[in-house]
Amino acid sequence: MENLVNGESAANARSAATNLAKPRVLVTGADGFIGTVLTPLLMERGYDVVGLDTGFYRAGLLYHDGQDRPATLTRDIRTVTPRDLEGFEAVVHLAELSNDPLCEQDPAKTYAINHHGSVALAAAAKAAGVSRFIYASSCSIYGAATEGVVTETSEPNPQTAYAHCKMLVERDVLALADDEFSPTFLRNATAFGASPRIRFDIVLNNLSGLAWTTGRIAMTSDGTPWRPLVHVRDIGGAIVASLDAPREVVARQVFNVGDNKNNYRVRDIAEAVGRAFPNCKVTFGEFGGDNRSYRVSFDKIGQLLPGFQCEWDADRGARQMRALFEHIGMDDDVFNAPPYTRLRQLQKLLESKQIDSDFFWRSYDFS
Repeated sequence: MENLVNGESAANARSAATNLAKPRVLVTGADGFIGTVLTPLLMERGYDVVGLDTGFYRAGLLYHDGQDRPATLTRDIRTVTPRDLEGFEAVVHLAELSNDPLCEQDPAKTYAINHHGSVALAAAAKAAGVSRFIYASSCSIYGAATEGVVTETSEPNPQTAYAHCKMLVERDVLALADDEFSPTFLRNATAFGASPRIRFDIVLNNLSGLAWTTGRIAMTSDGTPWRPLVHVRDIGGAIVASLDAPREVVARQVFNVGDNKNNYRVRDIAEAVGRAFPNCKVTFGEFGGDNRSYRVSFDKIGQLLPGFQCEWDADRGARQMRALFEHIGMDDDVFNAPPYTRLRQLQKLLESKQIDSDFFWRSYDFS
């Protein structure tokens, strides 16, 4: 069985790794929304990076940013073995089924991939001698928060299969921790911002796309629930800071990733987009049925990782979206293209029988 990079044998890959001056890092989900922003940041810092991605969203490349990216394997995390992970010092795990609507479509599949697949990946990393495992968790585990501002010690209250899986992965991967295996859990606020493999199914990006293509944001709710936001580049910065930090600082730690000033009501996010797209009309409805609402404290990450600081807020992010749309001449067809909406793309792959019911690629012989 060959190892991960360029057809090298496992022995050759291990030998090469011993000669590297910088740690060797595997990034799962390297071709995704966060991964395509993160991997160049890591490479700039001198890390030897290898990517892994199942490739569901490679059909969608919104723009070219001229950045170098690592060699990336087309692999499902459920197939990764300890032998594949030998020679890596760290695994950054981003690759899961993402967002609540997608995961609610098939909760059983969500638990199989996001919970069991992620825990199995961590166990394989530990067995391979990987010392650091950084898991991209989510502030969505706070769900319908019962206290004013939640911290890392607050009781989780997940409202969806996606959020519940995040909580279970944290619990089960933490149980694997010992003196040799140090997991770190980054509970990211709701992401936004430009990425070559952008997502339009997250709130600020979606509202920006609507503002550009329709000139209107018609909220069906009153927009009163709280949502913390964090730019995709700031998520990348938090991961870099976690890898740069001494191991004892981040081992077994949970960090909310964001900034206190970026706790917004949903209506505030819509109004920020309205300011960036001045011809856009913003309206609100009645109180909706979605009871997810949480304000988050981000004090801990600033205290323990002083090198981390959020550089983006909603207004700057909305202006970035407008500049991007102007640059690429985005139209309605691009905004609604399946690769930029996770649920829509997976439905397309299922309907075209490119993936099977368990979300594995089907193989064909076209000879």
